[in-house]
Amino acid sequence: MNMEMKIKNILADGFDVNGDVEKNISGIAYDSRSVKEGDLFAAVKGENFDGHSFIEDAVKKGAAAVIYEKQAIGDRQEAIKKYPDVVWIGVEDGRDALAAVSHRFYGRPSEDLTVIGITGTNGKTTTSYLIKSILEKWGKDTGLIGTITYLIKDSAYEAKHTTPEAPDLQSLMREMADKGCSHVITEVSSHALSRKRADYTRFKTAVFTNLTRDHLDFHRTMEDYCAAKVRLFAELLTEDGIAVVNADDHYGKRLADDLRGQWSKAGKGKRVLTYAIDDQNADIVAYDIKTTFKGTSFKIKVKGKEEDEIISPLVGITNVYNMLSSIGAALSMDVPVKSIKEGIAMTGLVKGRFEKVDIGQDFLAVVDYAHTEDALERLLATARQLMEAYRFTQKTEKMMKAKRWQYAITEKKAEKSEQGKIITVFGCGGNRDKGKRSKMGEIAAKMSDFVILTSDNPRGESPRDIIRDIEKGISGDNYIVIQDRNVAIGMAVELASSGDIVLVAGKGHEEYQEIEGKRYGFSDRTALESAIRRAIGRPSFGGGTNYRGTETAEC
Repeated sequence: MNMEMKIKNILADGFDVNGDVEKNISGIAYDSRSVKEGDLFAAVKGENFDGHSFIEDAVKKGAAAVIYEKQAIGDRQEAIKKYPDVVWIGVEDGRDALAAVSHRFYGRPSEDLTVIGITGTNGKTTTSYLIKSILEKWGKDTGLIGTITYLIKDSAYEAKHTTPEAPDLQSLMREMADKGCSHVITEVSSHALSRKRADYTRFKTAVFTNLTRDHLDFHRTMEDYCAAKVRLFAELLTEDGIAVVNADDHYGKRLADDLRGQWSKAGKGKRVLTYAIDDQNADIVAYDIKTTFKGTSFKIKVKGKEEDEIISPLVGITNVYNMLSSIGAALSMDVPVKSIKEGIAMTGLVKGRFEKVDIGQDFLAVVDYAHTEDALERLLATARQLMEAYRFTQKTEKMMKAKRWQYAITEKKAEKSEQGKIITVFGCGGNRDKGKRSKMGEIAAKMSDFVILTSDNPRGESPRDIIRDIEKGISGDNYIVIQDRNVAIGMAVELASSGDIVLVAGKGHEEYQEIEGKRYGFSDRTALESAIRRAIGRPSFGGGTNYRGTETAEC
């Protein structure tokens, strides 16, 4: 995108400027390696590096202006004196300044769009695709910014972050507006909110899905984690915006109550719309829920009034919550119920979210992004629920084909062999919250029939050390360790029998495995599909081999 703007037109109150503000800049960079001639370089602190250490590098590459934090410049004052042709902009908060100038440089794009922000530990991606589908059924052109990809109408772009850095976010939204999008759905991560990537964006609707343990390596406490999420609602929502909140979630309930109290006292036009399954006082309530291998149906009440039945190919209670959040967002924009129903019905596979791998095998194989204790627990609960529904269906079909007394005898003989097993393959990411590892191990072992512990994205940690942390939460012997993820997935398929469920959790849509700072090509879906293709056609899966309580060679 070729743009130019005078420096004076991107400045905000409180900026301490030294230099010619009539100069033009042609772009904004926050990484000195990507600076081009005529760019403004914003020196900000990252996880591993401080941009102030690279100011001279940026200037030598042609930066026309530099934003720096006054308290951080220190002994780099000499650099300012050395380059008098550069415009130097001193600020108190570099990240706030980066967001402010990005917003201005790209022409305040969110003011030309209806922006829907989604935050929460789990469910953001599926909810975003549901909202996108609903809006398109309503006849709107949409943009989507999220974990899997960035979409401008039907064009897809690689997603580097769930929520991009401020210049990238504003550039994307400007392109979306220029290409005719009227609505943008964006996932807003806690990291992005803490680092002010989405600041100065005007959110018309903000959705809160849930808050469970994750990212405590970054936020340190759950209260800090919650405070980051709250910023979307307390600071970034428009004056007439609507907060859509999960009332069954502890933090969501608290958020809804707090927002209502604050906005009522302030006399603001903002509103809260809650959704729930359990809380019957919520504005939108789902009931009469039915879920099978083929999909889900449920009815809803909106402010006590019964509406039509919702039918979806998505499965499980987790997706009922995702659908409720999308319904809430749609109703906040006055989308007709007909478009809501059609949009949900048309939303099928979301990559890496309870993604079924089916090439004709006689067991269910699923890839899912579940990488927190809550997400893993919900995934396993869904699997168990589906297995019970499958058994009921199978028994009903048998009863219809045989006389009742014949069925009773054959069912008693087959009862043990037809129980069905849940076989779970998972690991935990390295250099992330270590506290969740043992908890995830405990959940997996208790809710699965058999678990294969493996490597996830070990990053800079030893995969074996990560697995040992997971093992601390497991008291039984219904697991093995296979460090090589590809081999672990293959073993799960080998152990599977007819009617079983194989779950491969943790990485979902990811197409890589991160080891020692490098990303190597790897896809759970591809590995699972390949393993099934190797095994399919054999008379039985698993062959009765007993691997329980043993550890395989680590590959």
